[in-house]
Amino acid sequence: MFIVIKNIFGPDDEHYEGVYKINIYLLRLLFLLMFLFVGKTAWTQILTSRGSWSPAETVAWCVWASYSLLSVIGIIRPLKMLPLVLLEILYKVLWLILVAYPLWSTNQLIGSAAEKMTYTFLWVALPIIAMPWKYAFENYVFKPKKNIGSIPQLRNKTAL
Repeated sequence: MFIVIKNIFGPDDEHYEGVYKINIYLLRLLFLLMFLFVGKTAWTQILTSRGSWSPAETVAWCVWASYSLLSVIGIIRPLKMLPLVLLEILYKVLWLILVAYPLWSTNQLIGSAAEKMTYTFLWVALPIIAMPWKYAFENYVFKPKKNIGSIPQLRNKTAL
């Protein structure tokens, strides 16, 4: 039993580039929850809506529906879809800072239109915990750019 727990909390160099297995399992759970909950809400809204839509509302529902479909890839290949998790973390934290916090700090959050969304967005703790931060920074922020093979060739051709 101890060995199984130790393996879950240890890095997996063979399959997941050194990311801890627990992070992989949490990411898969996160992507599954995205697919189920965001997908159900977004696709129900899109498929049952009648009448004309406002452009901004349509964009929001289409983004969330697309987000839920992309999360299926995340269930299968969690490390490839980390930018989707980063997007989730960023937009939820920004919304909490820009909308919920000012309402909360002035005792106006309870009973406001933002109250329900605030409780939903507080679950941003799950993707923050699931995110393999070291891997994300190494691969998406600090990774050196690869040389593009065609650029030196273009320079040589123009010099001729």
